[in-house]
This record gives sequence, structure tokens and C-alpha cells, in this order.
Amino acid sequence: MISFLDAWRHKPTHRRVWSMAAPMILSNISVPLVALVDSAVIGHLPHAHQLGAAAVGGSLYTLLVWAMGFLRMGSTGFAAQAAGREDGGALRQVLLQGLLLAFGLALVLGVLAVPFTGLALGLMQPSAELDALAREYFHTRLFGLPAALASYALVGWFLGTQNARAPLAILLTTNLINLVLDLWFVLGLDWGVAGAARASVVAEWSGALLGLALTRRALRRHPGHLDPTRLMRWHNWRPLLAVNRDIFIRTLALELVFFLITVQGTRLGDATVAANALLLNGLLLTAHALDGLAHAVEALCGHAIGARDRLTLRRSLMVAGAWSLLASLCFALFFMVGGGLFIDLQSDIPAVRDVAHRFLPYLAVLPMVAVWSYLLDGLFIGATRAREMRNAMLIAVLLSLPVGWALQPLGNHGLWLAFLCFMLIRGLSLGAMGWRLGKRDAWFGAVC
Repeated sequence: MISFLDAWRHKPTHRRVWSMAAPMILSNISVPLVALVDSAVIGHLPHAHQLGAAAVGGSLYTLLVWAMGFLRMGSTGFAAQAAGREDGGALRQVLLQGLLLAFGLALVLGVLAVPFTGLALGLMQPSAELDALAREYFHTRLFGLPAALASYALVGWFLGTQNARAPLAILLTTNLINLVLDLWFVLGLDWGVAGAARASVVAEWSGALLGLALTRRALRRHPGHLDPTRLMRWHNWRPLLAVNRDIFIRTLALELVFFLITVQGTRLGDATVAANALLLNGLLLTAHALDGLAHAVEALCGHAIGARDRLTLRRSLMVAGAWSLLASLCFALFFMVGGGLFIDLQSDIPAVRDVAHRFLPYLAVLPMVAVWSYLLDGLFIGATRAREMRNAMLIAVLLSLPVGWALQPLGNHGLWLAFLCFMLIRGLSLGAMGWRLGKRDAWFGAVC
């Protein structure tokens, strides 16, 4: 078995990892940066409930869209393995299946979303002003739902083909347009919270249309033909749907955790839910950057599994893992030293700043705890081992919920301690399952 030092000295692996990771880090960081701009722009409006409404409405929309994250993850694993087998026909099938699922699910979710809003806000018990603005923000964002889900499928497919430039173009286009329109609609046109939602809708459709245009060039590099009759046969859909089902359950469990954080924070007051939103922007910044390396693991390990190349699989995981650890330490240091400025740039509301500053130490610890779950998620996605991902997530949720319940008397401190516990258990569960699969040499028995 190859040692860590041997893997680290292999320069071609470093080049392959960073050729995938660097564009994805740049594009991924643009996502929370737009959220930071939203918070900064709305955070300088006069009332805390305006920032809280954007945070709550955004959380509801994110809950809805991220629950469909399997559209990206499932596409990446199957596309990577098809590319490893040099099967151009299978690549075309994965692309079309992902897009068909995206538009079908957007229609279903659009119908269910309105009653979902009322139920969710009823559980949160917000103030009347926050409730009205959050509903307006969320209902506006629904017009961008088909585009958001289609972009998931497109980004996942491009990553599977080891094409990191196309996702970079899609995400940067989406987020730069969002940023510019956010400033114009909210400040220039004085549309307030609704202006931020409208900017996001226009941006999401712009990114999805660009992604569709880029697929033509990408397909030329992978010759092959799609047999339309394959889409009419259930057994050709079953592997993708099975993986997507398990990732969906896993994502719902993860979103439940973030939803409970928002619910509990809202019950602690408008200032607390707004402050937690600013801190979670820091988590999003960290997660999206570290996910760039996880995306490299998805593509490289999935390709290696498709090609049945054990040496490349181990090298890719070790090198990406080492870089992920170094990056997490850098983020922890950043929040320890510059966390106060990070908060102050997002809002000038004294009550919100005061709460956020008090809870900054939790944000500084999070990157070092969370990095392992991000990295291992990439390995399991590339291997299309969704069942193990699902089980690890369910274990983490079931074990951390009683902790959160017991820590309620500590208020927001208890909330953040429970979240740290959840992320720790999640990483340990994935690590244990990955070690077990490695001992049985079972990575190459995944669905292909």
C-alpha cells in the first residue's frame, strides 16, 4: 500500500488535484460572497427585522434547493465513472437524465412550496414585520427554482467529466450578476428585501442558460451516441434514482439541522437570528472553499474507480486530504484574528454586532471539525456510495439531537455547541464507514 509521503511527493497528483480544485474554490467562494453582499446591503437598512427576513426567507429557499443537491452529487459520480470507462453514450445519458429530473422536481416543489412557507414560519414564530417580508422574499425566489436545479445537474455533470472551467463559468456568471443586481435593485431602485430576491432570480436563469450552451462543446471531447430507447427503460434509471434517493435523505437530514438552528435562533429574538445568519455566512465561506477540494476528490476518485485504478484513488485522496487540513487551519486562524472585522463589514446594527461578536469562537473552531466530513463526502460521491453517506448523516443527526435538547438552557451557546457536536459525529461516522470499505477493498464494487 502506498504511504502518505510517497503520495505527497507525486507531483502529477498535486497538479491534477489543483487543476480541479482551484477553479471550483474560486467559483464556490463566490456563492457565500454573494450572501455576504446580501447581508451587508440589507444589514445597512434601518431595521433588524429586514436582515432577519432575508436570513429566514433565504434559509427556507436554501432548504428547498439544497434538498435537491443529489442532482449535482449523483450526476458527478456517474459521469466521473463513465468518463473513466471512456463511455460517451453513458455521459450523454447522465446529462439528459439529470436535466429531466431537475425540471420535473422544480414543478413539484413549486406547487408544494407555498403551504410549506406557512408551516415553517408558524414553527419559527417570528415578529409580524419579519413574517411578511420573509414570505415576499421566499415567494419571489421560487421563480428561479427551475434554473437553480438545472444548474445543479449541469455543474455535477461537468465536474464528473473533469471539466472545472464550465462550473466556474456558470457559478461566477450567476453570482456576479446577482451581486451587481443586488446593489442596483436594493440600493439604486430602493426595492429593499424584495430587490435582493429579484436579483437572485435573474442571476439563476442566466447561469443555467450559460451551462446549457457550454454542454455542446464539452460533448465534442467525449465521442459517443445516446440511444433514446435507453431513457424508456426502468433499469437504466434505477441506479441513478437509488443513489439520488439516498443522497436526498442525507440532504434532508442535514437541512433539518440548519432549519432547527434557524428556528431556535428565531425564538431567541430578531438580533440573535440575524447574528447567527452572519456567523453562518462564515461557515458557508469555509464550506464552499473546502468543497473545492472535495469536488476534486469526487472527480478524480470517481474517474479512478471507473478505470479501476487503486493507486490513483489512494494518491488523490491523500493529497487532497492534506491540502484540506491546511486550508481548514488557515480559515480557523482567519476567524480568530479577523472575525470581528468580518462581522462588522456585514452589519452596523449594534445589537446584531454584539451578539455575533460573542459567538465568534465557535466559528473559529468549526473549520477544523467540519473539514473531514467535506473531504469524505467527496470520496463517497465519486464512488456513488450514497447509502453509506445517508447512514452516516442519520447517525450524526440522531446522536446530536438529544445533545441539542439537553443544551437548550444555555441558549445560543447550547445551540452552537450542539452544532459542533453534530459536525464531529458526522466526520467520525463517515471515516469509520470509509475505513470499513477500504479494509474489504469494496470501493470498486460501487454502482457504475
